[in-house]
Amino acid sequence: MNAPSRLLAKSARAGVAPVSLEAHLLDTEAAAVALFAAERRLSCNFRRFFRVAPEDSERFVLHLRLACLFHDLGKANADFLQAVQSRHATLQTLRHEHLSALLLHLPEVQQWLLGSASLDVDVLTAAVLCHHFKAAEGPGPHRWCQHRGPVARLSLHLDHPEVRAVLRRVSEVAGLGPAPSLPCVPWGPQAPWSSAYQHGIQSARAFASRVHEEPQRRSLLLAVKAGLIAADAAASGLVREGHPILAWLEDITRKPRLLPEDLARDILDLKAARIPGFELREFQRRAGGLGARALLLAACGSGKTLAAWKWAEAQLRERELGRVIFLYPTRGTATQGFKDYVSWAPGVDSALVHGTARYELEAMRSNPEECTAGQVSQDETTARLFALGLWSKRYFSATVDQFLAFLEHGYASTCLLPVLADSALIIDEVHSFDRHMFDSLVGFLRAFDLPVLCMTATLPASRRAELERAGLRVYPSEADRRGLEDLERSESHPRYRLTAVEDETAAFNVAVESFLQTRRVLWVVNQVGRCQSLARRLREALGVDVLCYHSRFRLEDRHVAHLRTVDAFRASPQPIIAVTTQVCEMSLDLDADVLISELAPVTALIQRFGRANRHLSRGLEFRARLVTYAPERAAPYDTEDLTRASMLLDALGSGDVSQRRLAEALERHARGERDASGGSRFIDAGYFATPGSFRDSDDFARPCLLDEDLPRAHALQVARKPWDGLIVSVPRSSVLGEASRPAWLPAHLGVAEASRYHPWLGFQSEETVS
Repeated sequence: MNAPSRLLAKSARAGVAPVSLEAHLLDTEAAAVALFAAERRLSCNFRRFFRVAPEDSERFVLHLRLACLFHDLGKANADFLQAVQSRHATLQTLRHEHLSALLLHLPEVQQWLLGSASLDVDVLTAAVLCHHFKAAEGPGPHRWCQHRGPVARLSLHLDHPEVRAVLRRVSEVAGLGPAPSLPCVPWGPQAPWSSAYQHGIQSARAFASRVHEEPQRRSLLLAVKAGLIAADAAASGLVREGHPILAWLEDITRKPRLLPEDLARDILDLKAARIPGFELREFQRRAGGLGARALLLAACGSGKTLAAWKWAEAQLRERELGRVIFLYPTRGTATQGFKDYVSWAPGVDSALVHGTARYELEAMRSNPEECTAGQVSQDETTARLFALGLWSKRYFSATVDQFLAFLEHGYASTCLLPVLADSALIIDEVHSFDRHMFDSLVGFLRAFDLPVLCMTATLPASRRAELERAGLRVYPSEADRRGLEDLERSESHPRYRLTAVEDETAAFNVAVESFLQTRRVLWVVNQVGRCQSLARRLREALGVDVLCYHSRFRLEDRHVAHLRTVDAFRASPQPIIAVTTQVCEMSLDLDADVLISELAPVTALIQRFGRANRHLSRGLEFRARLVTYAPERAAPYDTEDLTRASMLLDALGSGDVSQRRLAEALERHARGERDASGGSRFIDAGYFATPGSFRDSDDFARPCLLDEDLPRAHALQVARKPWDGLIVSVPRSSVLGEASRPAWLPAHLGVAEASRYHPWLGFQSEETVS
């Protein structure tokens, strides 16, 4: 086969000159040097985050530069060249990074690299093989060197001048002798490729058995892996978008540290100015003295978020950092956190980051509140580059997945690691983390060096102990409380009066009676179907508007339902009735006079109670009425969850209840759990890496478009406008067959019947709304 005159790293794109393989590899190395080689804040914090020892700093940069030069060398093959030159999808026999890693186990390459005593070839190979998170040892679509298609044969261009030039660059960087000549024979199941693969597999197994017993080596491995992905993202994305790489990175790496005075000006002072007679509470002031690792446990409505910002302000005083990141468990809570605090910072510095953030921002701008008025929308470049577009931001409100999913090999989250490593991190509502998320959180705290504040109102004793063992100081402790009379008064004040009723019928009567007495009524149930049914029945009984809020709305309708629900409970005391599911439990500032709830796990139940009498707006003598009953079926929880909830309520009795008593009851009645494993794919991986789920998998629901929304969604897609607002979560049993899916619809989305959907009630799985 004739050698091509030029090897390409990327497919040709209108308006952008083709990028040669040599140019891309050199660009990636240059990006790595710009990001991580200089003794600037960003590079120092990145190494600190991964616990790279100071004496290993030069080794880290060396391995990273070599990984950048090797990572795409496997693109020097006939299939890849055809793929980037073709307008049609082309099946490639072998993934390019699989071939890149295989080259590192050729005997002549091994001997050459071992000429440097500083080089760890296993660390280098692991970074190269893993940079797309599509490499596995075992069977499956990503098995290392598993060919695709009928023929296990691939023509290579390893003697091309561009390849030789890159190998000469490796020699220069590592101080090695002349580079060896690489084989000209096609790749296939024969020598030299078969023996190189066997050597690689043996090396991978030996490496996996040793690396976790060598903390410095593991730190080097994780830092090089993450650094390569960040440098590759910068070199690939910026060139394709027409940005000069080094100039852009120079702006990022020279961005000044975030000062306490900046945070006070951009966030705290503006928050204070909006609250008449504002004055920090003592426990909020003291949060600044907690140190780099803390767990803030305080009752709902006590002002934890403001305390967290004071903690962040103190961290900016103690360390040179560039960002503050708030992480929340859900999109709704992240959006609310953005509106309440982050959005008040200059638009160029603030970011809302979650799966549908672009839609949420557009919705805010179409109905601008004071905090978002005048901020410009993200440009197309920023939208396409995603993670790179966020590197310049200073204040973030995001879902926890967006920054911590790197632990399960989430690619975009990994690209954000330079931002995360340069931040003070606040993680809210940690009580709500499922078992897998909590395992990942504990592993994160153990493995990485970063100032972290976790927060919640309630936490089982087992989880509290695990976070303490992971290095978090609990605040306020019993000793702290002796000087925090304001917090003591708030948490000890009787806010509630508990009432247990027989069943849903009795609860329905309480709801109707309370509404007619001009009370604000919030009813929380455990399943969407019951939420919809109760909303209909209450509207029929009362003849008034009933708020209905759960997870099965189109995003554009859920946005409306969310705002209507929050705004209704913030208004002056008027009779209100809302029926919701678990979506109300976290960070929603609802203030009910009467809260009715089905039994639920004790942590969830106490979070629901925190939506009642939240601000004592009816006076110190008022007690919110908490009404509980057992649902007919335990699902989606199990019987033990509801049994423990009953025991907690029996222990509390029927008298006045404070939030302190709720927290103490939680300690006694929360369900015990196993200790966190502290593992994750990223922390535990060696040579191999495939993506996993950051959350416990939920196979019950699937995101869908309604069939009547397909033309509108397609038109928005063609116009390159966001259409997230049309997506609705639907039970899998209600998803239409594959024949209903148009070819342009992304594979993860299904199609559902619009006849089952109503903007007020959402998607109904059992009956149709006429």
